[in-house]
Amino acid sequence: MYALKYHRAKSLDEAKQLISQSEDPKIVAGGQTLIPTLKQRLASPSDLIDIANLPDFAGISVSGDTVSVKAGTKHFEVATSADVQGKIPALAHLAGLIGDPHVRHMGTIGGSLANNDPSADYPAAVLGLNATVHTTERQIGADDFFQGMFETALEENEIITSVDFPAAEKAAYMKFPNPASRYAMVGVFVAKTSGGVRVAVTGAGACVFRVPEMEQALAANFAPDAVASIKVPADDLNSDIHGSAEYRAHLVTVMAKRAVAAAIA
Repeated sequence: MYALKYHRAKSLDEAKQLISQSEDPKIVAGGQTLIPTLKQRLASPSDLIDIANLPDFAGISVSGDTVSVKAGTKHFEVATSADVQGKIPALAHLAGLIGDPHVRHMGTIGGSLANNDPSADYPAAVLGLNATVHTTERQIGADDFFQGMFETALEENEIITSVDFPAAEKAAYMKFPNPASRYAMVGVFVAKTSGGVRVAVTGAGACVFRVPEMEQALAANFAPDAVASIKVPADDLNSDIHGSAEYRAHLVTVMAKRAVAAAIA
């Protein structure tokens, strides 16, 4: 690791001040992405600003049909929350599939979303449920938040504080994980809500994306057969040693069918 200055912020205001005063700062909460990145010398920030122990930065609450998850909440807490399991079981299921026990007990939802790894699980839930991301500056809708590989709508001094997930009439998440990393080679979140049907895909492309053709088909007939013949073009999908773009395109349809079947069940 490179030499850097470590700061443990005592409040969000202090964290924002430290960010503005630093040459090239990085925020760390659970550190499940950043610390390995630093070890591999793929990042060399001037300052590391730790927000893991901020007061009132973690927790889950329910208001009506909305589940609010604060940014510092660990994946394990989302997976085992009675509130999440009761209101949005698909979200609890997704959180339980993230990484391994160590990652789930250390990683946070805010860190995952801010990093926006192409194969992360949470982006599929945020986009699939049309969640709202709250920051220190504003509210950002799901369709505007994710902007590209490791890119989001967040400004340099902006910190995620919580995420509001609306409950769905039916929803499910299915993924084909890499057997070593457990990252999604392809993960599909399907949700039927009062606002319509949404299908969000992670792992297949440079960034999480929706599949309008599947959404339209499921709006007319919410059944696995409705998406069975819909193919996602492989042109812009990821291709690596783990799977070709064509293979990932095939998996999108397979995982979508399984997600719809699970949502119905």
